[in-house]
Amino acid sequence: MVRRTEQILKARAGKVIPNGMYGHQSVRLLPESFPQFFNRADGAYLWDSDNTRYLDLMCAYGPNLLGYREPRVEAAVARQMALGDTMTGPSPLIVDLAETLVAMISHADWAIFCKNGTDATTMAMTVARAETRRRKILVAAGAYHGSAPWCTPVPAGTLAEDRAHLISYVYNDIESLEAAAAMAGDDLAGIFATPFKHDAFQDQALADPDYARRARAICDAKGAMLIVDDVRAGFRLARDCSWSTIGVEPDLSCWGKSFANGYPISALLGSDSCRAGAGAIYMTGSFWYSAVPMAAALETLKILRETDYLEHMARLGERLRSGLAAQAGAQGFSLRQTGPAQMPQILFADDPDLRLGFGFAENMLARGIYMHPWHNMFLCAAMSEDDIEFALTAAGAAFADLAAVRATLKPHPVVSAMMKSRAAHA
Repeated sequence: MVRRTEQILKARAGKVIPNGMYGHQSVRLLPESFPQFFNRADGAYLWDSDNTRYLDLMCAYGPNLLGYREPRVEAAVARQMALGDTMTGPSPLIVDLAETLVAMISHADWAIFCKNGTDATTMAMTVARAETRRRKILVAAGAYHGSAPWCTPVPAGTLAEDRAHLISYVYNDIESLEAAAAMAGDDLAGIFATPFKHDAFQDQALADPDYARRARAICDAKGAMLIVDDVRAGFRLARDCSWSTIGVEPDLSCWGKSFANGYPISALLGSDSCRAGAGAIYMTGSFWYSAVPMAAALETLKILRETDYLEHMARLGERLRSGLAAQAGAQGFSLRQTGPAQMPQILFADDPDLRLGFGFAENMLARGIYMHPWHNMFLCAAMSEDDIEFALTAAGAAFADLAAVRATLKPHPVVSAMMKSRAAHA
């Protein structure tokens, strides 16, 4: 398929944007055919710049929870937009939203609002240090917590000093966690954890309850802050903090992506254990107090409380998972489908350089399904059983085509080199 508008846009972007695009929105690590630009979105679908429609299994990398342009959310946005958005001070909605989140999230006693997940995670680290007056922060190796110098996965332009007081441990490995805490000694300010292991390019793993409880116990014994980074998974596993499902409450939790159904807002929620630290720091932004995203968040959270959105997504995810497994097996493929069904990671067994994953994703794209060959995906509440059947019908044909050309597939050169490097250092 020739995408003329896409090609023109990419050529223009290459002249005025470094690399033509940046961050996670760059498609340089995706198959060549993947579109970079999109004209519109509605419900579970989006249209690229050449107006080709796709069922979107990335959901904007998470922010689309209820469906693009969800009517109730859009009505709340329009009402607030008619009154004002970014003003000299926040609207009263900031208090309403803080009260709503504190009521919904069991560990939370207070809330601070920002814009991006990186804002929230960086602020969590800062609050933990302000509260404890210590420096060391434990982070799981390979976990993604944002793009600030202390956590970006691409270290260009950063300094060793940016991570001088970070100590890594292996997710779900209690012995490794304990060793990292011992290394921190009396200087431990906090432990970062994602709700489950959702690192790119590899299988996902749910949190071991014993590991989560041990992290909580270490923080309690040392007077450190336990931080759950719920930016990616928030409200996709539970209507509470994700670790509520295993009975562990953090001191701080970081939120973003989905709780305003795509409108730009994130949050740091905390317990009274670190209220003083939160009050002591200074972090702000010109747009952190904007009222429109808060209106969107309030309506989104109301919908989450009133509907079975979560159970609906889980049912659809299980149907997609079982259908893909059966279709892959019929064509001689074996899939590794890991993580929560509503946040699926789909990789091929015996595919060390991801050439099968890339070939499948590209084939699915040609059939109107936007999926990702190495990042976890997302379902949204606007998806229906018919949408899942559409995806499975496309997948049946894609697996058959993939089997026919399997011997001729070539790896993506950059991703292949990356995977070889990861394997060498494993």
